[in-house]
Amino acid sequence: LKRTSSSMKRLSLISQSQDSLAKKELKRRSSSKRRSIVAAPPEEQDIDYDLTLIGIVGIEDPIRKEVPEAVEACKAAGITVRMLTGDNILTAKTIATRCGILNEKEGGVALEGPKFREMLNNKSKLDRLLPKIQVIARCSPEDKLQLVKRLREKGEVVAVTGDGTNDAPQLMEADVGFAMGIAGTDVAKDASDIILLDDNFNSIVKAVMWGRNVFDSIRKFVQFQLTVNVAAVVIAFVGALTKGESPLKAIQLLWVNLIMDTMAALALATEPPTQDLLNRPPYGRHTKLINRRMWRFIIGHSVYQLVVLFTLLYFGRNWGFLSIETDTQHQTLIFNAFVFCQVFNEFNARKLGDELNMFRNIGLNFIFIGVILLTVIVQALIIQFGGLATQTYPLNIQQWIFSIALGFIELPYGILLRFIPVKDAEEGQSGSPLTEKSRLLDRNREPLLPSDDHESVSYTHLRAHETGGNLVCRLLLE
Repeated sequence: LKRTSSSMKRLSLISQSQDSLAKKELKRRSSSKRRSIVAAPPEEQDIDYDLTLIGIVGIEDPIRKEVPEAVEACKAAGITVRMLTGDNILTAKTIATRCGILNEKEGGVALEGPKFREMLNNKSKLDRLLPKIQVIARCSPEDKLQLVKRLREKGEVVAVTGDGTNDAPQLMEADVGFAMGIAGTDVAKDASDIILLDDNFNSIVKAVMWGRNVFDSIRKFVQFQLTVNVAAVVIAFVGALTKGESPLKAIQLLWVNLIMDTMAALALATEPPTQDLLNRPPYGRHTKLINRRMWRFIIGHSVYQLVVLFTLLYFGRNWGFLSIETDTQHQTLIFNAFVFCQVFNEFNARKLGDELNMFRNIGLNFIFIGVILLTVIVQALIIQFGGLATQTYPLNIQQWIFSIALGFIELPYGILLRFIPVKDAEEGQSGSPLTEKSRLLDRNREPLLPSDDHESVSYTHLRAHETGGNLVCRLLLE
């Protein structure tokens, strides 16, 4: 391009104003997913003339292909993803839009660090805008730290990811800190709670899914265990008072305890996570371990089991079709019915809340199937061959069918219980009005702190019992 004095002069002037350059010259290029670089001498007299344009070079930070889908998964899971970066506002908005983080049509806000710092002196204004902030560009590490602290003051649960030494304070301040295993420094790793071995944002989504699965597994086991405890303690205590001895012997209670503790824990705690876990809001910071739906399960099934056991205890001996011959056989029938109530109730315990299909995805949990089969086989051996060692008496075919049928009724009974309306007001709430709209992802594992070298940073804010992570740079970009 020859004699381009006017063009070079224009470039020189543009280079003196970053805002003008970004808005007038780079807007079109950035919107077309490219980052443009313009170089020009500071003084017009230094410009060489008779130049020839050989080419134009564009530099692009490609987004990892799995990131937009992972961000959408976070949104479906009730997690608000926000990006904090040291980049120019246009660059930050472009990347955030492509990742699905920024949606200005729905009221999303992108602002710069200086503007955010101004709002720190006006907490009421900041709190009003906070749920809408999705991108902060040109922010400093202190900006990120202040944002995380404010979110936590509002009762939010914050997860942050980071890789630099300057990210350590943020990682320690956040509820959950993620450090990058490949690019992260030793300082960041030591300050973190979790290390992402592949530096991939998608791993954070998996962490959220596994975290929810672990919490649900604990709840499943607790509701099953408490049901067994209530039924066993009441029948043993009342039976001893009214009949002079407990219908459940010590050795039998040891077997029940083994079913309740070890084997049930294996069966219910080994459920593999599914994508359905990401299609619901997170639990709140102050969510109770045993919620109202779990109390419905515990009380409802305990009542059914106690009705069955007390009926057998006080009236079963007189039922001719059972052909009960001795007191030991009578007590064995009670023991067998009690165990099979737990076996079938274990299927009900697989599902929390109001889900009706307790057999869904059961084929994925081979340990659960194995535990159920092992329990049934050992129970049959105890009943038929235990004798004096287990204080049991062999049952006939009618007694076996009857006790198994009593246990099987647990399945339809469990379905009917789920139709009893119970509302858990605390579910899906984190304890603050920001929870629904304001969950964030940070590249620094602690509060949103951008790197000192001004690398793009983002951070994730999650509800209780959730894990979050960092977006931009090594997590978002290839």
